[in-house]
Amino acid sequence: MDSLACVIHAKGDLRLETQSVGEPGAGQVRVRIGAGGICGSDLHYFNAGGFGTVRLREPMVLGHEVAGTIDAVGPDVNSVRVGDRVALNPARACGVCRFCRAGAPRHCVDMKFYGSAMPWPHSQGAFRTLLLAEARQCEPLAASVSFAEGACAEPLAVALHAVAQAGELHGSRVLVTGAGPIGLMVIAAARWAGAAEIVAVDLHAPALEKALAMGAARVINAATEAEALGRDYAADKGLFDVAFECSGAPGIFRDIAPVLRPRGVLVQLGMGGELAVPANLLVGKEIRWQGAFRFDSEYALAVRLLNEGAIDVRPMITASFPLARSAEAFTAASQRSVQSKVQIVFP
Repeated sequence: MDSLACVIHAKGDLRLETQSVGEPGAGQVRVRIGAGGICGSDLHYFNAGGFGTVRLREPMVLGHEVAGTIDAVGPDVNSVRVGDRVALNPARACGVCRFCRAGAPRHCVDMKFYGSAMPWPHSQGAFRTLLLAEARQCEPLAASVSFAEGACAEPLAVALHAVAQAGELHGSRVLVTGAGPIGLMVIAAARWAGAAEIVAVDLHAPALEKALAMGAARVINAATEAEALGRDYAADKGLFDVAFECSGAPGIFRDIAPVLRPRGVLVQLGMGGELAVPANLLVGKEIRWQGAFRFDSEYALAVRLLNEGAIDVRPMITASFPLARSAEAFTAASQRSVQSKVQIVFP
């Protein structure tokens, strides 16, 4: 069968190409993709041909945030049936390396993650009309949940994993710096985890409006009220119990450290290269600085929360484009001051 795929060849060179898709083998399924969300990593490939030392070395299908319908099942597949609606976990760990055996498959040494140029050959992505996948990647999607919402399970899983790194959040005062798609998901996840108050900081008013819709109690525009954070939250050595840094801005720690209480937790999600760290405050306050990378079991949790209606991701979906207008979708998604989550709708 033929599948239409969204393939990046080089910076700005995005093409729709026909590819052949076979029948699913043992343990596999074929999925007809319904919707896919454009992630920051997809934008790096589109706008710059890669990020850091990771560069495109061959044409690659983009995309890893997808949901769709089971089109066919291979031998020995009993977990899903033709016609089932599913969200697809994009991570395919090897299952045998020391990290997989230790219960941390997100650090798998032979990870296959949709739409990644890190390995060679590249790990091809999921922005295509038909996709062969492992049955174990499929999480059933309730009839009440749209494919657009189901495609948000992946960034929600990232946020849930980050929240888990912070420890118990019930009754906590939480700061979120950066209200892009991941920051918005962190707000929703922290609220679900029982945070008593969530304050979001960003440079753009549209992003802050979305932060309020996703559960923030207060938002601060760092471009127009830069002094507000320190003025209102630095008393008594800092009033926040936990901070989630989602911007990757080089100087952001100078703003966070004074308002995070002693022995508070700083969870780092934003990746911006070299960061300036006020070591005196990190040491003096005994702040725990914790990284958060991808997810493991949180993907299944994310889909369950969507199915139960416990988290509503619809406010952050700001635009949708048909597959035929993929390049336009990527251009729109690059307008971070205006857009949150831009998605592609598949025929």
